[in-house]
Amino acid sequence: MTDNPLVPVIARGEADLGTLAALALEQSRVIPADRLAFLHLAQRAMPDAPESAAFFTFLAEGEVLAGERLGAFAAACGVTEARSAAYEPLPGCQGYPAYVAWLALNAAPAEAVFALTANFAAWGGYCATIAEALRTRYGFKDEACAFFDFFAEPSPELDRLARAALDAAPLDESRAHSYALLLQSYEEQFWSTLSGSTHQGRGELRDRAPSTRTRPRTATPTE
Repeated sequence: MTDNPLVPVIARGEADLGTLAALALEQSRVIPADRLAFLHLAQRAMPDAPESAAFFTFLAEGEVLAGERLGAFAAACGVTEARSAAYEPLPGCQGYPAYVAWLALNAAPAEAVFALTANFAAWGGYCATIAEALRTRYGFKDEACAFFDFFAEPSPELDRLARAALDAAPLDESRAHSYALLLQSYEEQFWSTLSGSTHQGRGELRDRAPSTRTRPRTATPTE
């Protein structure tokens, strides 16, 4: 936890609602992107690596469930539909799903399994800490904490599928470790970006800046 600059701040109740709202808005882009990456990995894994395909399918289904829980957290942070549509995500936060998409296109399925599972423990720990803080420090109701509860809950089935995938396929350990380390770096970048942001998306900042031209705004689809 000491390597994460933001989660301890949330745990102490010192992060403002703007920061929490930015977290919700960034996750609203991460979740659907990761789901599509996992579905692509599942397709790539068939028919040669059915165990890996089952793992990625399970992950994709989990992203759907997580997305269904995210809205209540966003609403508790004051995120409206208009704010979500106007928000432009932070590059430092979106590096993580961009790299997951790269893995979906380039990594061997078993190596992608290894890279993703190496990051699960840290992510689950962050979510458990945030869920507790939202209740005890911010007074959020259970519904608003459900997104983080979901990821904090251990999943024996996911662990089983990961082991089966790694046992069934050859693995270039050096390359898999490299993928895992880079993915963890993008995870750290996600939190560092949120910690150092002004809690506004690029689009919100642009709207406040003087401009000699206008352009149509494209609404970001909500999940």
